[in-house]
Amino acid sequence: MKMQSNHDSLFIMLATLYSVLVLSSSQDFDFFYLVQEWPGSHCDTEQGCCYPTTGKPASDFGIHGLWPNYNDGSYPSNCNSSNSFDASKISDLISRMQLEWPTLSCPSKDGLKFWGHEWKKHGTCAESILDQHAYFETTLKLKNKINLLHALEGAGIQPNGQMYSLESITSAIQVASGYTPRIQCNNDTSGNSQLHEISLCVDSMASDFIECPVLPNGRSCGSSVEFPSF
Repeated sequence: MKMQSNHDSLFIMLATLYSVLVLSSSQDFDFFYLVQEWPGSHCDTEQGCCYPTTGKPASDFGIHGLWPNYNDGSYPSNCNSSNSFDASKISDLISRMQLEWPTLSCPSKDGLKFWGHEWKKHGTCAESILDQHAYFETTLKLKNKINLLHALEGAGIQPNGQMYSLESITSAIQVASGYTPRIQCNNDTSGNSQLHEISLCVDSMASDFIECPVLPNGRSCGSSVEFPSF
């Protein structure tokens, strides 16, 4: 009987160790990118945009996502297909997400597909520390720790369709946040480089901002950048 008990204990210990190793190997990461997008730039392209079913979003930066990353610049994705997005788990956050994490895809949508994509591709790779509710709630809290639009407007950079130097945009965010942002641009219908996304880095526990170990790849900007109205 004692030998059987020892075998059972060993089996449980090995099974637990295996589960931990599998989880860590598929979900380890070094930090997050918090990526926010300017809706005016998203819409001012040949592809255009569609407002969500709740109406035109506010003239403010909206969340694109919170993305786990590695220090070498690569990232994990789609880490757990069995943990599907469940809107009922974030029912208390929906009204805030409609304001701060709106969808601009066409045709007009309610945001659920967008949020589900972000959870499936990125959120499942952080589920060892953030369940679905915590993933979305934490992202909302991080967005509100640093108000990007106020930081730019405080430096005289307004969403008015004018051109601003990339250096001044980067400096305004750096002064307000204390951290170096990654500014990414797209092109408007006239081919002008315009401010599209701003990324800041967050520690691996998603608790606070850090200096980026590596800045994300993406569409670079010209020396002068348009900040379109919305």
